[in-house]
Amino acid sequence: MKTFGKLIAAGVAIFAALQAVRPSIPAGPATSEVQAPPEIRRILEKDCYSCHSDQPQLSWFDQVVPAYWLVRHDILTAREHLNFSTLGSKPVAVQTATLYEAANMIQLGAMPLPSFRRLHPDAMVTASELAALKAYLAPWTYAPIQTNTAPHQDVTAIAETAPRPLDAQPEFNGLAFDSSFENWKVISTTDRGDNNTFRFILGNEIAFQAAQTGNVSPWPDGTRFAKVAWKKELGPDGLMQPGEFVQVELMLKNAQNYGNTDGWGWGRWRGLSLKPYGQDAHFVSECTGCHEPVRGNDYVYTLPITAAQASHIEAVNNRAAALPVGLPYNPLQWNAITMYVDPKSQTTATLYGNDIAMQAVRARRGDPVSPAYQPGSVLALVTWAQRDDPHWFGGRIADTLKSIEFIQVASAGQTNSYRQFALPGLNEIQPAASRAALRVNFVLGMAPARLP
Repeated sequence: MKTFGKLIAAGVAIFAALQAVRPSIPAGPATSEVQAPPEIRRILEKDCYSCHSDQPQLSWFDQVVPAYWLVRHDILTAREHLNFSTLGSKPVAVQTATLYEAANMIQLGAMPLPSFRRLHPDAMVTASELAALKAYLAPWTYAPIQTNTAPHQDVTAIAETAPRPLDAQPEFNGLAFDSSFENWKVISTTDRGDNNTFRFILGNEIAFQAAQTGNVSPWPDGTRFAKVAWKKELGPDGLMQPGEFVQVELMLKNAQNYGNTDGWGWGRWRGLSLKPYGQDAHFVSECTGCHEPVRGNDYVYTLPITAAQASHIEAVNNRAAALPVGLPYNPLQWNAITMYVDPKSQTTATLYGNDIAMQAVRARRGDPVSPAYQPGSVLALVTWAQRDDPHWFGGRIADTLKSIEFIQVASAGQTNSYRQFALPGLNEIQPAASRAALRVNFVLGMAPARLP
């Protein structure tokens, strides 16, 4: 008993001594808070400021070592990623993008951290608070800022003068730029209302085959994704189309080489000059932090358009892949040329091309003109209804099919063929010759999405 008592006394003494080992948590007044209405600021202060600001709010039990050490680490880490006390010093677009990311983290249950919520129930974001934040952000009420005067016909505009480097520099984490992404097939497309962009999510052959078989949980080693982004442009026909090239982001799956970054290599190259995004190798923490909420989907936000089943809920997009029987071709097996969105009907369309068509496309990828398709080229314009992306607030993805149009380019002196499959039932319909001619001209006049 004496020994036991001595052990207890020693433990108490050590515990008391440890309380003195208390490195500080820097605190101070906000220098430039996020620009948001008072009601939105109150939500952020209640649910986020404990960790993501210079005004930490510690409960009494957070003050006790060793819990204090863990809390301090979490706060300092959280501030590195996001500090609402200084966010207001950044451009408004950056502030808005940060709020979108915060809304997504809350929606996916990643923030506040589950461990933090268990001990701090007051930090729980209520459904009404999340709805208020989403209503404030309102991703689909913006006015497009750029207009193209001739989106679907040959134009003589001079291409942007920012030549692609012969060898784009690798990212600061060592990930090399992979120019072969231009030949990869489309896995999905996204209409992003949060940052006014369109995206192609392309996959190499390993990724594409994995999507076709549902082998996405996890994705196999060797999988490569390219997330290609363009600014939206509004044409005189009221359709939104890809405009200025923004960036390409690459992901490479190699569980052994990238074990410290969730099994993925990450990289981003901005603008036509393909400038690496990172300032140093620490930029990867931004990538892994953003993708942490979808770790259950192997850290991948994208829902591949595929008829294959997957073991995880909402890991693939089956509805968009429900092609009708009797089609002359399966366009989802082809490469993508461009896309557009009709805001009035809330539909999205992707233009695909067979191998012959893609030869003409690749020859003119850098020019804002429609290609000169050779005989034997087949184009397929696939149109879907849109739905909200369940993984990203502010994004919309393809949903149920509305129509599929095929144009086969004929030899000189002959008429290009046109076939349309549309609702109801996605059966083949026979439009009037004048209507068919208009649609052929429309599709053949679509310029490829611009790449460096």
